[in-house]
Amino acid sequence: MLFTGLVRPRGRRLVLAAMLASAIVATPALAAPDPLPHLESRGGRHALIVDGSPFLMLGAQINNSSAWPAMLPKVWPVIDRLQANTVEVPIAWEQIEPQEGKFDFSFLDTLLDQAREHRVRLVLLWFGTWKNTGFSYTPSWVKLDGKRFPRMIDGKGETHYALTPHARTTLEADKQAFVALMRHLKDRDSANTVIMVQVENEAGSYGSARDHSPEANRLFAGPVPAALVKQTGKKPGTWAQLYGRDAELFFHSWYVASYIDEIAAAGKAVKPLPMYANAALTSNPFVWQDPNTFASGGPSHPVIDVYKAAAPHLDVVSPDIYNPDFDQYLRFLDLYNRPDNPLFVPESGNARPYARYFFPAVGRGAIGWAPFGMDATKYSNFPLGAKALDDETIEIFARNFRLFRPIERIWAKLAFEGQVWGAAEPTDPAAKHEQLLDLGTHKATISFGRPQFGVSPPTGNDTPSGGVAIARLGPSDYLVTGFHARVDFALTEPGKRHLMLERVEEGHYANGQWVFERLWNGDQTDYGLNFTAEPQMLRVKLATWQ
Repeated sequence: MLFTGLVRPRGRRLVLAAMLASAIVATPALAAPDPLPHLESRGGRHALIVDGSPFLMLGAQINNSSAWPAMLPKVWPVIDRLQANTVEVPIAWEQIEPQEGKFDFSFLDTLLDQAREHRVRLVLLWFGTWKNTGFSYTPSWVKLDGKRFPRMIDGKGETHYALTPHARTTLEADKQAFVALMRHLKDRDSANTVIMVQVENEAGSYGSARDHSPEANRLFAGPVPAALVKQTGKKPGTWAQLYGRDAELFFHSWYVASYIDEIAAAGKAVKPLPMYANAALTSNPFVWQDPNTFASGGPSHPVIDVYKAAAPHLDVVSPDIYNPDFDQYLRFLDLYNRPDNPLFVPESGNARPYARYFFPAVGRGAIGWAPFGMDATKYSNFPLGAKALDDETIEIFARNFRLFRPIERIWAKLAFEGQVWGAAEPTDPAAKHEQLLDLGTHKATISFGRPQFGVSPPTGNDTPSGGVAIARLGPSDYLVTGFHARVDFALTEPGKRHLMLERVEEGHYANGQWVFERLWNGDQTDYGLNFTAEPQMLRVKLATWQ
């Protein structure tokens, strides 16, 4: 509104008063904290909402023993080089409650401050009752008191190394510490630097499919809880009647998941951040495995339904994938990518071949993906990861994140809309160094190990390193990027029509807007779209002719 000199003084005072009142009313909204990160689901797809819009987590998990103030100077240089936007950091029960009832959050405060300085988000990893199924991160007053905090009993009647999920004393102590952590986070992190929390770490037990204590045996002989009967589509009965050879696995998983859920629920009552549990996986997703030979009780793929029934306060169950086999890696992605479960890979190997699996993960709409052990403390978890985290190894992961950092919001939004695909270079000879992506009206053939010029058949790269990501921007418009691969588009149902590359632009995104750099044509398009080690992003417009 334009105020002219014709307005009388009294009118001016009224206008000024109204403007002041409006400003006072508006002030609380301006001062309000950012909306809490949360997960949204629609049509079987999922998005992690951070600061009000979908967010793709380009993550990196540091080593277990790097979560101390003196180690952080060895963390940030690697994180900065990676261009990660999120760092996953352990918070140990023994670290925050060394004496029962007395809490120390000094490391968390330091971590929050430094994360903000480096402009990254955080995922906190709660190492409590379970860390890789063990209890090494519990305080000494828990470790040394086996009577108050009892271990499992194995099938031979001997004391097992893992804490039992049937001890109320342990659950209450763990829950109290976790609630204190979340309360401190609520008070100290109004900016929501922390966007997710992992509750426990690779829970379960090795070497014993379940606890055989008297209480566990009593429960195992009883009926299966109604919620699980409903989830798995069974009729009422005992564990053995309903689940046969998997009875001990399902039983143990129910009680471990219920334990974790109670902790998550108590933490969410304080600050309802997204929470998840991560799984130490079976050795092969295609075959049945004796639960005595893997982390029974954790959220491995055979018991995802158990976790969904027993742990409704967990937003996600996630696979820690350290299996480099191409078919098995993609199978794990597919098993955890469900209408009722967002795909999130919080840990993957940091050896170079793992970097290419970023592309099929985000192409399946993953809300995040993170290699493990990304810091300069010189620890190596070989053979699960790299022998050494040298500059070349860091770079193979960093180039993925450099590509996606400018489009982290754009890609996440398109993934939520179901408009993304991805492929990695296969190692199975039957795949013939190719992958086919069904884009609906169009299809894309991704081939690996071909010269940029000519039609030589694909032979694969010297080491498996190729990956491609494609997003649909419009009916015939695509965003295409990747490394060490060729992309050829075709019509799914050509009929009499022929497909052409109407326009291929190379460019980049800045502040959410496409910035044109050059056109590809001639040699650059006559033999498909060829991606090398050079980071390149294309916008491709397709057209047909007869």
